[in-house]
Amino acid sequence: MDELIGRLAAKAGIDEAVAEKTIGIILGFLRNEGPSDKVQALIDTIPGAEAAIAASSGGGLSRLMGGGLMAVGTKLMGLGLGMGEIQNIARELFRFGRDKIGADQMGEIIAGTPGLSQFA
Repeated sequence: MDELIGRLAAKAGIDEAVAEKTIGIILGFLRNEGPSDKVQALIDTIPGAEAAIAASSGGGLSRLMGGGLMAVGTKLMGLGLGMGEIQNIARELFRFGRDKIGADQMGEIIAGTPGLSQFA
C-alpha cells in the first residue's frame, strides 16, 4: 500500500493522506460496481487495501448520495481533488493494477465497471 500511496501522491501532486483516502474510495467503488472476483483479486494483492476501503466507506451521508461513478467523483472532490487530478490518479491506479494482476484482468475490471473506461 505504501508503494501505491507514494506513486499516487507523486503523480498527482497530492498529500499522502489524501492519496490513501482516494485509494480506499476507488477500490470500494470497484468492489461495489465492478466484476467482484477480478476486483477482489486486485485488492488481495495490495496490503492494507481492506483497511483503506473500510476507512473510506463513510456512514449515512455516503448512502444518501447513492452509488456509482458520480458518488465517487463527489467524494473525491470533497477531498479537494479536481477532475484532472482524479483522472491522473485513476490512470496511475490502473497502471499499478496492471503491474499487480496483469493487463487482461485489469482490462476486465475497467470494461466491467460502468463509466470507468473514460478514465482508463
